[in-house]
Parts: sequence; C-alpha cells; structure tokens
Amino acid sequence: MSPFTLRKTDSRTLARRGELQTAHGTVQTPTFMPVGTQATVKAMTPADLEALDAEIILGNTYHLTLRPGIDIIAAAGGLHRFMGWNRAILTDSGGYQVFSLSPLRKVRPNGVEFQSHVDGQRLFLGPKEAMAIQRQLGSDVAMAFDECTAHPCGHDEARQSLDRTLRWAAVCRSQERAPGQLVFGIVQGAVFRDLRERAVAEIATMAFDGIAIGGVSVGETEEEMVRVLDWTGPVLPPALPHYLMGVGTPRQLVLGVCRGIDLFDCVLPTRVGRNGSAYTLGGALPVKAGRFKDDFAPIDPQCTCYACQHFTRAYIRHLLNVGEILGSHLMTVHNLHTYLDLMRRVRAHLDAGTFADFAEDFLARCAAPRAE
Repeated sequence: MSPFTLRKTDSRTLARRGELQTAHGTVQTPTFMPVGTQATVKAMTPADLEALDAEIILGNTYHLTLRPGIDIIAAAGGLHRFMGWNRAILTDSGGYQVFSLSPLRKVRPNGVEFQSHVDGQRLFLGPKEAMAIQRQLGSDVAMAFDECTAHPCGHDEARQSLDRTLRWAAVCRSQERAPGQLVFGIVQGAVFRDLRERAVAEIATMAFDGIAIGGVSVGETEEEMVRVLDWTGPVLPPALPHYLMGVGTPRQLVLGVCRGIDLFDCVLPTRVGRNGSAYTLGGALPVKAGRFKDDFAPIDPQCTCYACQHFTRAYIRHLLNVGEILGSHLMTVHNLHTYLDLMRRVRAHLDAGTFADFAEDFLARCAAPRAE
C-alpha cells in the first residue's frame, strides 16, 4: 500500500492536498519541514516544535556522521530517541554537501570523498554508505544519494552529473532500510529541460516511495527555479509525494504548491530569524533595525505566535542587539509559525476549493524579488 494518499486536487493549478503515512505519524500535506541539520532545529526545543504543530523535521547524514558520529546515535536508540523527537524525521543523504562543500570533496564513480570541514579527516559517502547511515539513524524518510551541481553549469557537466545521480539512485533503491523507512529518489538536471524530464522519467521507474526535485536554490534566479518546476511538475508521478528541496521564501512555497509540490524545507526561517529579520505574509521585517528601538507593536499584529502575543518589536530588537539567546528563540518561533501557518492556510483553502484565488491574492501581495 502506498504511504501517500492524495485527498484532493485543485482544478485551476497543480496543487494537491494529501497525507503521508510514516512510522512516526501522519504528515498533512502540503507542509513545511523545519531544518534540524545537527539533530536540533536551532534555538528550538522539541516541545517548541510540537507547540507549532510541526509534523516532520529534517536531519543531515553528512553532518551527523561527523558529529556526534553514527555509533553514538545508534547506541542511543536512533535519531528520534537521541534528540527527543517523537514525530517524523526526513534525513538528507549528504548530496547537498557535494555542492556546498565543493572545495573539500572529490567526486568518484562510486561516491564522494570529503575532507571534513571540522577536522580535515576523510569521509567517503556513496549510495551504499549514505543508505547504511540513514538506516542506522532510523529516519522515517531517507533520501537517495545524489550529486547536486552548482549554478551555472554547462549541459555536458549537468548530463554527466545526472548520469551519476541515476546510477546511484538505482543502488540506493536496492539497499536494506530501517523498519518502516521510506526512500525518496531525487530529480537533478540543473536548468536544462531535457535533463529534468529524463530524470523524472527514470526515477519514476525505480519504485521509490516519493520523488524530490533537487539542485534548485543553488544560485539560480526565482524565475529559473519556477521554470524548472513548470517543466517537472506536470510529469511528476501523481501517486507519489513531491518534495522540493531547500526552498524557500513564503512566496516560493506558494509558487511550489501551485506546481504540485507537497513537501518543502529551508534554513531561511531559522537563519534569517537569528540574524534579526522576521517573515510576515507581506514580506520580511528587519526587526534588528534601529527604527524599531521604541516600537511597542508586536512583530506582526496579525500573528498568533507566542512571540507576537507576548512581546514587542522594541524588546526583541533589544535582545538581538545585546546578544541574548531569547531574541534568537523568539524570532525563530515567529518565523517557523509564519511558515507552518501559511501551509495550514494552504491546506484549508485546498479543502474548501478556494486555493487558486488565495494563491493569486497572496502572490500579488508578496512581491517577486527585484533583479539585481
């Protein structure tokens, strides 16, 4: 039986309303997954995340292998017990680090040799190694090991990279997995339509439990990212959950939902929050800026999060400027609430059959980034 149930589709867009069954609960889709790279969502406790009703978060194979080490996590009983999180976890395979740590790695036919960014030691990750580590972590969703190319890259480089990703995907699909663990394949191909369509077609034949679009949010413009979604969205297997990796702003989440995406993750709400900016449904607000030093309004008067219900911009700005941890915490609470509440609104409009009008209005109010 498929772990994904498609409950409803929008008549005017490719948006979908669904449910993903995992070993640690049902995930309502579309949804946003907070990023917990190193077994924690920065500045948040598991109780904080539960209060926000986050149903699934992320961990990272590469980073957890380096610190604290897979043996320690396995001895603790797996990643859920180690970090005290009882809901679903998706683990990235380390493929993104092939891009982000490009000065510290060498791509081989059977995997990637990394030089640790922590202490310089060698770490080899290939499809077999990445799947074995994720099996020990015991994540609910394991990602196939892929190669994420930089932007820009030429067609020939992208094709060779895709060839590797597809070979590795076939190996990943055949590996042993943890009890109840789902495995998603990843579509690569840079900004080339023929490669993206080929990737979807070949990944779709491998009987994965879900399909992800990788290799976006790596330096391309929003217009280029949307173009990739316009190519891939209509040909993604409808029976599988669709995951857009590493995206994005609130505006980009709605653009993705319109193109058939069910799952999103991104470091922006936590990272931007710690650096002093708050997301609202009308855009970003630089709370750390001097003009808010005596502003006693909440971050967002329309927001129902704990930070907005109890504190002012002036107070939170003060915390940020004196380096108090509470400032980072409150900003992160607000930003994650904004993202998760946006997804709740999206699901409600899909249920009511009013999503297309909601999306049109939202995107009109939430302006596209200016070209530089």
